[in-house]
Amino acid sequence: MPPRKRPRARKPSPDGALERCVNVDEVEALAKKRLRPAYYDYYAGGAGDECTLARNRGGFGHYALLHRVLVNVERVDTATQVLGTQVSMPILVAPTAYHRLADDEGETATARGTGAAGTLMVASTLATRTLEEIAGAATGPLWFQLYVYRDRGITERLIARAEAAGYRALVVTVDTPRLGRRERDVRNRFTLRRGLTVANLAAEGAGLARWEQYGSMAGYASALLDPSLTWDTIAWIRERTRLPIVLKGIARADDAARAVEHGAAGVWVSNHGGRQLDGCEASVLALPAVVAGSAAGPRYSWTEASAAARTSSRRSLWVPVPSWSAALCCGAWPREESAASATCWRCSGRSSPSLFRSPAAPISGPWIQG
Repeated sequence: MPPRKRPRARKPSPDGALERCVNVDEVEALAKKRLRPAYYDYYAGGAGDECTLARNRGGFGHYALLHRVLVNVERVDTATQVLGTQVSMPILVAPTAYHRLADDEGETATARGTGAAGTLMVASTLATRTLEEIAGAATGPLWFQLYVYRDRGITERLIARAEAAGYRALVVTVDTPRLGRRERDVRNRFTLRRGLTVANLAAEGAGLARWEQYGSMAGYASALLDPSLTWDTIAWIRERTRLPIVLKGIARADDAARAVEHGAAGVWVSNHGGRQLDGCEASVLALPAVVAGSAAGPRYSWTEASAAARTSSRRSLWVPVPSWSAALCCGAWPREESAASATCWRCSGRSSPSLFRSPAAPISGPWIQG
């Protein structure tokens, strides 16, 4: 593995406004002032009446933290591992499209910032920088988010390119057989500004890197993305890669169990940030049942907190959860992978069920940390 690059120092914003922000709400407010309205709405909006978007925002309020005391927090270490990769915190940067609408460096700047924070970025198929450019700029580990195209040759070439560029996993989005109706984008007639493309597809031929000829982003997705995906598609992908596969868009326990049966290395609990099927459950509230459904298989499940965190670029937060049902003892991840012997590496205490509790009903497992 090549040595990790030294992160480049971040340039201060010209007027210092970003440095004065003390939380992500203020960052979003600043973005709303600076971005074109259509671009802000693309990042911030959801599908339909945005009911799922609102549920995502409120979902975290359904949980309460039952904190421990007198446990010696002189040294607090948030580091953990995801699929064997060390990260500084259980927060990853989720795949989002078109970063250059907000900043000319786009995804390459995101990759550098993620590496400087010591965590992992998932690069999108619909990035405005190529996956090779992102890998060249990255100072930390990368996964690649994969859409499956009707032309399976395009999909195969994306997989091969991701492997060659050093990406460590494939994140297959499974909740987008059709693009959700995003009314803000319809109203704004959202399109990429001149000079921007779906960079990963620029080499695949005319008409694949922009969507003018399809009328809209939804038309582009309908024409090019494969709506016929089934569980057999996951087997097809597994035959073409050595990388671990994470399924993104799982919201049900039975689908989590099927993911295990089909060899998924991880399950990503997601409703696409409220941007696909409106009326879904908040991802964080769906997480406990999904973890229980995948308990016999992959060690990790994740959930999204994009709407709850409300970051300006809609980068989601992801909480890795061991797929067995064990809670944290003093805030550290259990050392052993076996639920029967789960102990805390810091204080050697036994795992405690009900450390995190919903006001509606007790749950068992570290569904939320922090």
